[in-house]
Amino acid sequence: YVQHRGGPAGFVKVLDEHTIGFADFSGNRQFITQGNLADNPRAFLFLIDYMHRQRIKLWGTARVVENDAELMAKLMPQGYRARAEQVVLFTVSAWDANCPQHIPQRFEAADVAAALGERDKRIERLEQEIARLRGNSGAAAGE
Repeated sequence: YVQHRGGPAGFVKVLDEHTIGFADFSGNRQFITQGNLADNPRAFLFLIDYMHRQRIKLWGTARVVENDAELMAKLMPQGYRARAEQVVLFTVSAWDANCPQHIPQRFEAADVAAALGERDKRIERLEQEIARLRGNSGAAAGE
């Protein structure tokens, strides 16, 4: 059991053919991740893309890396406002993709807001075009 707090899209990075990693952000100071991985490094990850309804399961081993500034800089999401304490490296031994049947489709609020903003701009352009056309047809009818 690893108690990771997540991160922005793309926080998990591929480091080589068998290794992925992520910055582990400060939390409640219980050291659950460190303690559990020290006792048993076997781990499983479920990576879910709700928007596209895709899931990948990863089996492997995980380990905590502390005091490696270069690795931390490589894995820290750019511009993300969190304090990273350590890095978790995951060595993949097997993977499988799941069927999307029971994955609910969800969207990020920022993506929805952007799509609605584009829709609103298009509606405004169309309303302006309608007003312009009505203005021209009114002028032609009055001649």
